[in-house]
Amino acid sequence: MKKLFTLILAVVLMMSIAAAATAEGLIYIITPSTSNPFFKTEQDVGAPKAESLGYEVKCFSHDDDAAKQLEFFEAAITDKAVAIICDNAGADASIEAVRKAQEAGIPTFLIDREINESGLAIAQIVADNAQGAAAIAEKWVEAMNYEGKYAELVGRESDTNAHVRSENYHAVIDQYDTMEMVSQQSANWDQTEAYSKTEAILQEHPEITGIICGNDTMACGATQACIDAGRTDIKIIGLDGSDEAAAYIKDGKMVGTALQQIAAITELAIEQADAYIKNGTKPAEEKQLVPCVAITIDNVDKLSAFVYSGD
Repeated sequence: MKKLFTLILAVVLMMSIAAAATAEGLIYIITPSTSNPFFKTEQDVGAPKAESLGYEVKCFSHDDDAAKQLEFFEAAITDKAVAIICDNAGADASIEAVRKAQEAGIPTFLIDREINESGLAIAQIVADNAQGAAAIAEKWVEAMNYEGKYAELVGRESDTNAHVRSENYHAVIDQYDTMEMVSQQSANWDQTEAYSKTEAILQEHPEITGIICGNDTMACGATQACIDAGRTDIKIIGLDGSDEAAAYIKDGKMVGTALQQIAAITELAIEQADAYIKNGTKPAEEKQLVPCVAITIDNVDKLSAFVYSGD
């Protein structure tokens, strides 16, 4: 009987510990596909951060499908989640899901991508894409010696970031009459698509000496296509700050990237969610910008896993 009592006590203690670990409630983390290391970082950083604060966490990927995303939001409502952290599936297409969560009393904290409506999410925390794109464009035009023909691979049309990055690349590049864009195509943030489109661009426009890309995934696809075509002369930039891009930069195959500090952004969203859940504290501003860091051969050794260890 003494052994049985000890066993029962141990089980009760374990159950109490488990209950304490999730006493604060359930947080949903919803992101695009984790096949992209950028989005995988959001889950890899967000889940342990939330768990360390006492929450249970469920992670899902909407694969940039707004209907699928809506299903996850509805599941969060059914599960009585205490907060949703979301890298959304479209600036307009995601409004309905965030509104449903708000109406159900569940606060949403958006990271990386904004929606085209204010007052629905508690926070929209994004990298300063305008500043980051302009900063790395400056490095690229310098590497191009301020002249030459080039191509551009843009992101998904429904994504606000795709437009912001392209506009701010051009805010820098278009100052120089000696630079000419001969092709602009969407590769939908996808590495395989970027590879195939770069192959076609190189065949149609062999005279190009540069490619600007809306994210690192496309930049890495473009870089590999250029390497395989024997075109290591082409100057390429991306934007994200991935380890794969960093490796190409170290090898001299890419000019650079602009680091979106997504690990820091995700942690900040979790911290703000925790403050709101426990104390009802809202951030001072709904829309918050986190500066990007221009990464080139000069400082790439300070970049790892979307974290910059420099000053």
